[in-house]
Amino acid sequence: MAKSDRHETDEDIREYASPACMLHEVDPAYSSISPHESRISDIFAWRKMQRQRLIDDRKALPSAQRKAYTRSIADHLDQIVGDVSGKCISLFWPFLGESDLREWMAAATARGADCLLPVVVAKATPLVFRSWKMGERLERGVWNIPVPAEGKEAIPDIVIAPLVGFDPYCYRLGYGGGFFDRTLAALERKPLVIGVGFESQAIDTIRPLAHDIPMDVIITQTGPRHR
Repeated sequence: MAKSDRHETDEDIREYASPACMLHEVDPAYSSISPHESRISDIFAWRKMQRQRLIDDRKALPSAQRKAYTRSIADHLDQIVGDVSGKCISLFWPFLGESDLREWMAAATARGADCLLPVVVAKATPLVFRSWKMGERLERGVWNIPVPAEGKEAIPDIVIAPLVGFDPYCYRLGYGGGFFDRTLAALERKPLVIGVGFESQAIDTIRPLAHDIPMDVIITQTGPRHR
């Protein structure tokens, strides 16, 4: 990914986040939404600490265990997604100990899916999705994360997004830039949105704010959670 929500900060969200399109679904009893700037700043600071802790825990997983968990996640993805033929599916390049779904991507491509990788084209703008399959040319983006060099842009039917953390309401804690939320809010046709991560990344709440959009499904090695 040339540049993604992995490399921004929650402070950027305040200035650049898209208007809330799901705010009416947020229950104030658990949302922690506050009109007070100091309260929002507290949430950003709390998220920053949680984010670092969760990333450190994920990176500490033994490689064999991470691979075993990823195989389980792939099996659950097959059950949730079903027939992939003719569908545009956005995935992600593994980063900082995330599950590596490139093998699943190759299998989905072989079954007729058009797999995509998300790319940031400019700060504070929605992601674009470019097609890619094994063997096609990649180029290095910011932080040396590969992105499709020549892929065609497409609108995904399914978005599979990496998780830093997640809560029981299927809210996703990302890397802090708000790019996935901004993109989902801007898409004319809502895709099926699936967050993937490990069970150790579960937390009681991400303390969602107005820009946060919940996932439809979250999948870990233990199975799916539906919103």
